[in-house]
Amino acid sequence: MSKQFDVIVIGGGPGGYIAAIRAAQLGFSVACIDKWKNAKGGPALGGTCTNVGCIPSKALLQSSEHYEHAGHHFADHGIGVTGLSLDMNKMMGRKNTVVKQNNEGVLYLFKKNKVTFFHGRGSFAAARDGAYDIQVAGAAQEVISGKHIIVATGSNARTLPGTPFDEETVLSNDGALRMTAVPKKLGLIGAGVIGLEMGSVWRRLGAEVTVLEGLPTFLGAVDQQIAKEAHKAFVKQGLKIELGVKIGEIEHTDQGVSVAYTNAKGEALTLDVDKLVISIGRVANTIGLAPEAVGLILDERGAIVVDADCKTNLPNVWAVGDVVRGPMLAHKAEEEGVAVAERIAGQHGHVNFNTIPWVIYTSPEIAWVGQTQEQLEAAGRAYKSGTFPFLANGRARAMGDTTGMVKMLADATTDEILGVHIVGAMASELIAECVVAMEFRASSEDIARICHAHPSLSEATKEAALAVDKRTLNF
Repeated sequence: MSKQFDVIVIGGGPGGYIAAIRAAQLGFSVACIDKWKNAKGGPALGGTCTNVGCIPSKALLQSSEHYEHAGHHFADHGIGVTGLSLDMNKMMGRKNTVVKQNNEGVLYLFKKNKVTFFHGRGSFAAARDGAYDIQVAGAAQEVISGKHIIVATGSNARTLPGTPFDEETVLSNDGALRMTAVPKKLGLIGAGVIGLEMGSVWRRLGAEVTVLEGLPTFLGAVDQQIAKEAHKAFVKQGLKIELGVKIGEIEHTDQGVSVAYTNAKGEALTLDVDKLVISIGRVANTIGLAPEAVGLILDERGAIVVDADCKTNLPNVWAVGDVVRGPMLAHKAEEEGVAVAERIAGQHGHVNFNTIPWVIYTSPEIAWVGQTQEQLEAAGRAYKSGTFPFLANGRARAMGDTTGMVKMLADATTDEILGVHIVGAMASELIAECVVAMEFRASSEDIARICHAHPSLSEATKEAALAVDKRTLNF
């Protein structure tokens, strides 16, 4: 007789482990299956986000930013640094410790909430008697049974055809986070979130970084006024960014990797680098899931087909996060995980895709929520716009970082906030106020009338709201 559960979650990343915890809170018997292993072969819960994505990248971004400040910016504050050195083993060790703490944190939460954990790969085995048999392939093979199944298997890095990752010279985000020495020359294909964040880390640590992007515009999904401001800052820092390129043959050489490409002018060029990071997006991960065993439908991209409530074509089978449609963001996966657990309980779980924040953790950070100016214009929606530069913000001056601005877009008639776009220090934190405002359908006047602490970076948000009505007070 197999072990019986009300809910089985396949995948222990942000979508999966949060879904498991919420389902347990609602009184269900819950199991979660996850295959990630740490260096010693033990469980490493948290998925791509914790192990080779969000968490380790932010740890290295923080370390590399400290290094750059010590080498280039402390002097502005009257702080002299002599004998500055870089211990990559120590830096990587700190990153690994941060990851381990997060892994252990999820295990603790499972114990606290009485979620049964199975370490191994989960796959569909059969559907019978109103439940599903799930095969767990781990240290031991076993089959467990659940009334409801939540698939949260995440995504994998997309490869360039003919150029597989070897994680030695041709790297995915995983390999880019594991380098133990700073390459003299680093190439990146793809100027998206991962490319810019990884490029920023290694540039700060001393690498000569070149980013090749196939699209003709920089950060096409970002409001273009904000994107242009960010591009200017990155180029000033030393990132070499080429747009509108067409990648040709990629060859391994004695020195590293050689990339043939054609630039936007049609010129044939070659980029020779020690290491090459390919960051051209991610694809849904259904490897080993065996969807055919129960008739689970995938789309042409390999993602699991779901409706607006994350229901699949099978009764009581759900899917959330990167393995389904929508933005591949950890916090989107979490919200879907909570919503599905609540729907199973007969509640009305809700995810508002219009108020999901986006963040790029470069320096300056880029964050936004809602629609861009370009999207509003394409839709023919009349809008008002207000911007405020951090150059005029007292806290930004005191911090020594006045790069960027806040931009607010509001409906021309109702004044409802339609989008907020920020490039600058701590944009990832500042955007939260705007998410709350949009979720409650606030107007720009609402933000303009709220008292913000002085001095604070958040005053720039208030001033951008004032600018929508052309009445800024400090610019």
